[in-house]
Amino acid sequence: MFFDFHHHAKDKQGIYNLNFLENPVETAFSVGFHPKDLDFITEKSWEWFKKSSLSAHCLAIGECGLDAFVPTSEKEQEEVFSRQILWANEIQKPVIIHCVRRFSELLRFSKIARVPLIIHGFNKKETIAKGLLDKGFYLSFGRAVLHNLSLQEIVKNTPIDRFFLETDNTDFNIEDLYRKVAALKGISLEDLQEKILQNRLRMGF
Repeated sequence: MFFDFHHHAKDKQGIYNLNFLENPVETAFSVGFHPKDLDFITEKSWEWFKKSSLSAHCLAIGECGLDAFVPTSEKEQEEVFSRQILWANEIQKPVIIHCVRRFSELLRFSKIARVPLIIHGFNKKETIAKGLLDKGFYLSFGRAVLHNLSLQEIVKNTPIDRFFLETDNTDFNIEDLYRKVAALKGISLEDLQEKILQNRLRMGF
């Protein structure tokens, strides 16, 4: 009933984020190279990634993206990110994006994508949200919406067909987030659940 777009716990429903080199699970998951893992990638890692991504249980590529705080160079991060997007294009699965202080660089990747790009755990400024939405990105919101007033305003202004809700790596009841967002949007909980379902179908999952 309460779809959890992105999480790291195998006992939750929604899309589980597969860990680096972890064997695929028998429930819905995503697979990708997080920026923190890039220094450990080998050709065998790419084989694992591609094989895992072809599983019927794999709904998306990711989380992958750009991070200003990891030691890997910007150039290498962008090369690995581009390669994952191109593979997502080939197998037609959406991309779950991790981005930390690299949003200006991120925008240009929309030019090579032929699948939906979703920023997970979005909690930045209104101007960044608008720039991403204008470029066709989707946003996924998490626990911060429960207490961050500026983020609540962003949720209000984000088109209902352009977002998801998630727990990420936090431990809380996602139903609380659904209820908060329904109130912010001025719609019923049931209507919000239906809209999220429609967004899922648009993504192909």
